[in-house]
Amino acid sequence: MSDRAEQGWRARLLSETPRSRREAKLGQAYRGWLQFRQNRLALLGLAIVLTLILVAVLAPWIAPHHPHEQNLAQRLLPPGSGSHLLGTDEFGRDILSRIIYGARVTLYIVVLVALIAAPIGLIVGTAAGYLGGWVDAALMRITDVFLSFPSLILALAFVAALGPGIENAVIAIALTSWPPYARIARAETMTIRNSDFIAVARIQGAGTGRILFRHVMPLCVSSLTVRVTLDMAGIILTAAGLGFLGLGAQPPMAEWGAMVSSGGAIFSINGGLRPFRGLRFSS
Repeated sequence: MSDRAEQGWRARLLSETPRSRREAKLGQAYRGWLQFRQNRLALLGLAIVLTLILVAVLAPWIAPHHPHEQNLAQRLLPPGSGSHLLGTDEFGRDILSRIIYGARVTLYIVVLVALIAAPIGLIVGTAAGYLGGWVDAALMRITDVFLSFPSLILALAFVAALGPGIENAVIAIALTSWPPYARIARAETMTIRNSDFIAVARIQGAGTGRILFRHVMPLCVSSLTVRVTLDMAGIILTAAGLGFLGLGAQPPMAEWGAMVSSGGAIFSINGGLRPFRGLRFSS
């Protein structure tokens, strides 16, 4: 009975004549999933992202220690020391626990940047592509100015002006991430602004705002979603770079870039790895 029900649902989702708008959207999503799962590398990437999300969500239960718990008597322990699988830092905090909790900070930054940068780029790109003329020229020249600078350098300039902190880092990264989304949205808008359904909407009296928000922008969301997914790695690296320079998340928050910076400082003391107790290296 369950097999028949499953076959019935699949037939309805794959049908060329859906019974409702909801069924049409579900069918479109199901076709996309069938096409997506044929790509093994895409499935591997999805598994990595889902693993990172699960680690961040389950951090209180997965981490063996609290990320801010200090024990100066056990500072700079090497990997494999008792309950510290990856050792401890200069304050005796468990490195593995801080890495696990650092995933939360990283995902927090990625999500906020995506929620800020993507809508800005979508609005700018659709307005430029649909209105054209001097509006298009002005918005695209502003976009070109942002694109002319390396994202990390521009983010450093914004953070230097706003001050260090994770919120300011998110704002800085978002302000440097929206131009590619604007370019994509503009290209998509220029291909559909002269479509028949847009002309019908104008004839029916729909204003510019309604056409943009109800007809044009929804068609650009899929392309922007793909671009946001591809930009996740760049956002993580930029956030880690700001944290490495002390302009991102501030102590004692566990953040990957700040952890690399503090670890590099320990490695450079007296040359090499001598500060780690219990480790011996031949010359």
